[in-house]
Amino acid sequence: MKIVTIIAHVLLGLMFVVFGSNIFLHFIPMPEQKPSLATDFAKALMESHYMYVVGFLQVAGGLLLLIGRYVPLGLTLLGPVIMNILLFHIFLEPSGLPMAVVVSVLALFLLWRYRTNFAGLVEP
Repeated sequence: MKIVTIIAHVLLGLMFVVFGSNIFLHFIPMPEQKPSLATDFAKALMESHYMYVVGFLQVAGGLLLLIGRYVPLGLTLLGPVIMNILLFHIFLEPSGLPMAVVVSVLALFLLWRYRTNFAGLVEP
């Protein structure tokens, strides 16, 4: 189970470091999008510069997962981002839903593996 946990750290960490860095550096070309609610939403995030906050959280959380230290903090930073990705693909752009589900499953697996670190959140 330890090897599976390390694989989940690396996969999730790499995904968020690469795609979070792309928000700042634009090294992955984006195809032209047809007008839709999803493109309007993405445009609003980019024009308001809110996407830079999301990108920072992705890179910071991804690096913490890759390093393997402070994994609970990394998961805490990435949790809202992952939830937003999942909801975005459920409601606005269903074509990306399979990848969003994979990211969510990896994050839930790591949350389960580090559940003792989050136990204080659910104590009465």
